Amino acid sequence: MNSQNIRNIAVIAHVDHGKTTLVDFMLKQFNAFRENEAEMQQTTILDSNPLERERGITILAKNTAINYKDYKINIIDTPGHADFSGEVERTLNMADGALLIIDALEGPMPQTKFVLKKALEMGLKVIVIINKIDKRLADIKKSFEKTNDLFLELATDSDQLNFPVLYAIGREGKAAEKLEDVQTSTTLDAIMQTIVDYVPAPRINDGPFKMLATALDFDTHKGKHVIGKIRSGSLEKGQAVVLINSKNEKIGARIENIFINRGLKKDEIEKVMAGEIVDITGIDGAAIGDTIADPSNPVALPRISIEEPTIKIAIFANTSPFAGKEGKFSNSRQVYERLLKELETNISMKLEMYDDKFIISGRGELHLSVLIETLRREGYEFQVEKPEVITKIVNGVEMEPVEDLIIDVPDEFQGIVSRELGERRGQMTNMNADGKGNTRFEYKIPSKNLLGLRNVLLTNTKGTAVINTMFDKYEPLTPALPKIRNGVLIASEPGKALTFGLENAQGRGITFIDPGTPVYEGMIVGLNSRGDDIEINVAKGKKMSNMRSSTSDIAIALTPPLKMSLEQYLDFLEDDELLEVTPKNLRLRKKLLTKLDRVRSARV
Repeated sequence: MNSQNIRNIAVIAHVDHGKTTLVDFMLKQFNAFRENEAEMQQTTILDSNPLERERGITILAKNTAINYKDYKINIIDTPGHADFSGEVERTLNMADGALLIIDALEGPMPQTKFVLKKALEMGLKVIVIINKIDKRLADIKKSFEKTNDLFLELATDSDQLNFPVLYAIGREGKAAEKLEDVQTSTTLDAIMQTIVDYVPAPRINDGPFKMLATALDFDTHKGKHVIGKIRSGSLEKGQAVVLINSKNEKIGARIENIFINRGLKKDEIEKVMAGEIVDITGIDGAAIGDTIADPSNPVALPRISIEEPTIKIAIFANTSPFAGKEGKFSNSRQVYERLLKELETNISMKLEMYDDKFIISGRGELHLSVLIETLRREGYEFQVEKPEVITKIVNGVEMEPVEDLIIDVPDEFQGIVSRELGERRGQMTNMNADGKGNTRFEYKIPSKNLLGLRNVLLTNTKGTAVINTMFDKYEPLTPALPKIRNGVLIASEPGKALTFGLENAQGRGITFIDPGTPVYEGMIVGLNSRGDDIEINVAKGKKMSNMRSSTSDIAIALTPPLKMSLEQYLDFLEDDELLEVTPKNLRLRKKLLTKLDRVRSARV
């Protein structure tokens, strides 16, 4: 296809603003599937990863393509969460325009600002879609005004302030240029036509073939797939090329297969021209950011620029008494090899080795927790320490990351938010009540003081708080917070937890485990009602006796244990604790399992 008839467009939005739903309807309405294909009945078609479906978010950027009239529109679906900024930054390199989707009720949110800033810095033509206009409390005018203000703040060129605005009801698959026309619309034609008219054809450089490796894939038959947009020239099957890696080494290779997108499928072709997004095989040594070029002009393209990680966590082999019992891969070498494989595609993640630990750095707690959950589902078993914020030295001063925090809560929980953020030394920058029973708080707060905040607020606001963060800047390091959490209940004896032992534990606090759960000495089985840690024997049974009492036959009624998610466990950890991660269980434990070792350590 002629490059003038190609449009490469990224779809960007804050989490849950309807991006994936709109893409679903684009694929269905514009003949990406036959009527009898299963995808016509599915939702979140592109979010095929189990974790994406469970969490309701896009984690991995994906490519698809739609034919509209005489045009081919390559669509790049990007994550909406700032923790996956590496995915956003690398995939925007393939686009020439972007659909920015805004929720008509919420308006622009922190991640909206993040993705729009990246798109404008790259010079992409942005089309704004005010989505979910059918929401009961939607304030379309206010959402548009806030979006306009955001463009005024972020635009790098005055031309970027003249952007088209469309209105949509994504869950019904309809949109229009005018608000009053949305209800009578039946399709997303208005969006597709605006893409064709407003987004330019791909920018093509003069010269022979050259492309930047923007994404990688793998299959057992053809090996590594390299995905990117051809910047110049053309490419044929069997053509000799040169791979230019991060060390500027030039490695010869030959193209084995060329694929282009059609819906969710890939068509194999013999030749492709500049401007198209392609998937090629035959270049086994490629990494994201490498250049693939014609041997006649082996000059590298600028590498993808990625923002630095802000949080790190230590991962190492499991050392608990249950080590090796529940995972397929449990030794350090296996964990290390898997982490190296992750680095090939997860470009905003970094890996360092320190003694027996692997230090993984990422863009946020969610970024790290998704990796941990992925590893455990693949059969890996390991331990992790408490997440830590990454500091850096600037002109001899230690600096820490500071984030913009936005919290939306019902008015009745204003005091809870103010008190909790006060304890965490958050600096309020704005507070606004919408007159409809909700209040928005805006804070500047050091990243380290955010650890654990989400779970505390969700618990104390009965799950109603909506919490969003975005990295702002580095500022001089502030003192660490005093310990906020209470102490823990620690198993003093190995065995299986019994009802009688758990009843005693529940007299001291909240338990985390059910009767029959195997425990070991040093395992954390609950949260104390006081600030200190205490040892308790949850494997203790009731003493047998020939004596009967009036209450002896009454069954013990236990309070259901507190069950936490992976993120909640990570937030719960203190410096002297670990989280044991296996495919079957998540267990909290003390680093030093015996009471004697803990007492000795406290004396040092």
